[in-house]
Amino acid sequence: MIGSIRGKITLKTEKFLIVETNGVGYKVNISPDTLSKMKKDSEVFLFIHTHVREDTLDLYGFLERQELEFFEMLINISGIGPKGALAILGVASIETLRKAIGTGDTSYLTKVSGIGKKTAEKIVIELRDKMGTELKGSSLQGELDALEALKSLGYSQNEAREALKKVPLGHSRTGEATELDINKKIREALKILGGHAKGR
Repeated sequence: MIGSIRGKITLKTEKFLIVETNGVGYKVNISPDTLSKMKKDSEVFLFIHTHVREDTLDLYGFLERQELEFFEMLINISGIGPKGALAILGVASIETLRKAIGTGDTSYLTKVSGIGKKTAEKIVIELRDKMGTELKGSSLQGELDALEALKSLGYSQNEAREALKKVPLGHSRTGEATELDINKKIREALKILGGHAKGR
């Protein structure tokens, strides 16, 4: 089984890459978020999930190990296939998805084509205990509101998400890390993005 691959991107499409290593080109399915970070003719290292069926062998690639682990947790749920799991990963960051599942918020999951409310609830039930952290719904809603605010200024979902991921945590008087309020989070994200609304 292929666990990782390092090589040159020789072809980039809307859904997959061809990564060439040692003279062999491997077709690797990736999420839209990962795809946006890829450039043709560049070198790449991906963690790989090898999905074997009776008539096919498909490769799914991830830049980070935690993405691979989350993907594998999703496909172990009855009714969730590799393509559905990849689509879920394309909706929001891993941290946001963990928060959504940890707080029982199915709204992120139902944005995916083919994921209905019952399937979303099933994902929450099966993975909630595996998230392993105490999560607050208020911070999740704040992140969603910040994302929508940045999108309304003309930034794409990927641009907004990447900027919000880079926003540093605040600190309380005791020195503990805390979530910034939504307005501060948006201001910090705009600094990262360049500080100006984009034309549509």
